[in-house]
Amino acid sequence: MRSPFECVLDVKASLGECPTWSVDEQALYWVDINAPSLNRFDPHTGDNHAWPMPAAIGCFALREGGGFAVAMRDGIWFVDPEGKPRRKIADAPYDPAHHRFNDGRADPQGRFWAGSMNEQRDAGTAKLYRLDADLALIPMISGITISNGLAWSPDSRTMYHADTATRTISAWDFDPLTGDVANRRMFAQFSAATDCPDGGAVDREGCYWSAFYRGGKVVRISPRGEMLAEFPLRAMCPTMCAFGGPDLKTLYVTTARQRRDAEELSQLPQSGGIFAMRVDVPGMPEPMFIG
Repeated sequence: MRSPFECVLDVKASLGECPTWSVDEQALYWVDINAPSLNRFDPHTGDNHAWPMPAAIGCFALREGGGFAVAMRDGIWFVDPEGKPRRKIADAPYDPAHHRFNDGRADPQGRFWAGSMNEQRDAGTAKLYRLDADLALIPMISGITISNGLAWSPDSRTMYHADTATRTISAWDFDPLTGDVANRRMFAQFSAATDCPDGGAVDREGCYWSAFYRGGKVVRISPRGEMLAEFPLRAMCPTMCAFGGPDLKTLYVTTARQRRDAEELSQLPQSGGIFAMRVDVPGMPEPMFIG
């Protein structure tokens, strides 16, 4: 099947993740967890600038005051606009010998959320954490193996969260005022070995977009959990989606090439690149961390 996606940055990242569109800069920030690096991609020029990080970088959020809040293996840091870590604001809330931070982003009210993952994948020992404006790091959801797929509905009343290892996406009631979650329910569950929901994003119609790691596709799911469409791309391991462009109608997808065999990479040589396609329904501007 012909893919609607175009590879806009053939960077061959080991584990590309956390694409985040800056409306102010009209640029896409993203990470390579394994490099490790924080990156800035300018789609107008095609230039990508990578800032090396001192430890595996799972996710980040742009800060309202400039720079970034970055979740690394050893904790959460403030990183300046030039990509230099300046201050550790929270120690790692797990044993970094076998856990690290993974997927995360700011919620619509400006709190920073970061989930962890159990790299041994043998137990649900990871958690989802919330970092408030006063820099208190609060565990919110436990019993996770690989925290992923964090996103919010347009009215901020529903929070979505995936556990990739169990092939499930959950929906939670979300209180925008307090940042509390309640009433977990199954939003979508998958059984095929390659239907592993990784990072996600929500468009203005409230539909949830999920990158299927090892599935070579991105799917669009209705607010009722109905599968609406599938979009293949020329990489087996898409990791996360983000809406960008001047009208927020360009869907960017990061991908990975780690642990893929030589035969697959010869057939899908752009694995690890950033892909993009135009969509009919725009996304929403990515929130910033207010702390």
